[in-house]
Amino acid sequence: MYKPRFGEGYEDIIDLPHHTSAERARMPMSDRAAQFSPFAALTGHDEAIKETARRTECRIEQAEDAKAALDEKLRLLADNTDGWPEIYVRYFIADEKKAGGAYVELCGRVKKIDEYERQLVLLDGKKLPIDDIIEIESSIFPPFLDDLV
Repeated sequence: MYKPRFGEGYEDIIDLPHHTSAERARMPMSDRAAQFSPFAALTGHDEAIKETARRTECRIEQAEDAKAALDEKLRLLADNTDGWPEIYVRYFIADEKKAGGAYVELCGRVKKIDEYERQLVLLDGKKLPIDDIIEIESSIFPPFLDDLV
């Protein structure tokens, strides 16, 4: 069977003008190029890999003496919120997407301690759950409290 070489067998149409539609405008070159862009068959796969690779920390379980020292510091703060004492706090924020979370450090001024909601309320409106606090420092604490931990 004879197989024509490239270009052979089209002599009757090779010199005809290119067809242009009277009803539709020509597609811009940028849109034509987009037809051949790669197809993302696994939409969200890259994000899932990044999420899996993201590290989280485990929540630290404090010893009883550290919990007692923290409770004493919170009691002192509750008694001295009139002057809005400045504090340094380290607390845990649970991750919304996977197990674990992160420890965050924050400086601020204490507005009040909400014992019913168990929250430390700062002057800027931020509310920190007391159960997530691992460390509090302030100039109002006596030095012996740091020795208890």
